[in-house]
Amino acid sequence: MERITYKDVPAGLTQAMLQVQHYIDNSGLDHKLLELLRFRISQINSCAYCLDMHYKEAMHAGEDPLRLISVSAWRETPYYSEAEQAALAFAETLTHMPAEEHSDDIHAALEKYFTKAEIANLTLAIIQINSWNRLTRSFGSTPGKYKVRETAVHAN
Repeated sequence: MERITYKDVPAGLTQAMLQVQHYIDNSGLDHKLLELLRFRISQINSCAYCLDMHYKEAMHAGEDPLRLISVSAWRETPYYSEAEQAALAFAETLTHMPAEEHSDDIHAALEKYFTKAEIANLTLAIIQINSWNRLTRSFGSTPGKYKVRETAVHAN
């Protein structure tokens, strides 16, 4: 049941979120990696609407369905590159925010594959999908009806 429709949301809120989203989508980060992270974080946050959206967006970007189905068990599978594994570990840590686990080690793992600027952009992307998940769950958006915009242009 929708508690708050997007028509009810103040324009400034939506504009601010979309401005950040536009920055992330054009930051140069691999679009398939972003969708993989968005899907995994949406699983952690139990956001059905976002799972629907990011499954469809990832498939549209050419992602393999097996990798999406298996992403919650990514540590046990051979389908993810070492860079993706480092990004997934980082995404899970930032999403759960366990104080004792955020150490220099997680950044050291990322720095093997990403520049400091890319890590900053990954951080923002993780924060952003967590924000979208929380807004969407609070609003009560109905899952299952999301359609990929065919005209959408992605950075990668």
